[in-house]
Amino acid sequence: MPLLPTALLLTALLAPTPTTRFTWPLPPPHPVVRAFQAPTSLFGPGHRGVDLSAPAGTAVLAAADGVVIYAGAVAARTLVSLEHRGNLRTTYEPVEPAVTTGRQVRRGEVIGHLQEGHCPSPCLHWGARRGHEYLDPLRLVSTGRVRLLPLGPAPPARGG
Repeated sequence: MPLLPTALLLTALLAPTPTTRFTWPLPPPHPVVRAFQAPTSLFGPGHRGVDLSAPAGTAVLAAADGVVIYAGAVAARTLVSLEHRGNLRTTYEPVEPAVTTGRQVRRGEVIGHLQEGHCPSPCLHWGARRGHEYLDPLRLVSTGRVRLLPLGPAPPARGG
């Protein structure tokens, strides 16, 4: 019996809280040009986020309420990093920041504008992690539920 309470606690800790709602960091559409690929180890290869195509200059939005923990240059790129409830961090690059470190932001608020430089055509690299574990940020904006729909009209019902 001790496994069930532990499983429920882990589920509660690992999932975004019901009051923490996430939204896309760009206005629609949201074409994913490169998907998340979990790293093979802490410093191993992988793609630690998703790349979303959008024109340079597009407003980049906070995916959820949080605090700006970094806004500025890292090596040859600029980025914004937000800390959210539940020790969850999201990162947006390459972005010309419109916010400063320490500022509280609301979900959907403009935190910067997309710059060229990450993909062959402009795209936003959007990352998420909890502690040292990188997460697929698309899971923040999706329920993860799959619904099967019919391919065409239903066949006629057979009578009696």
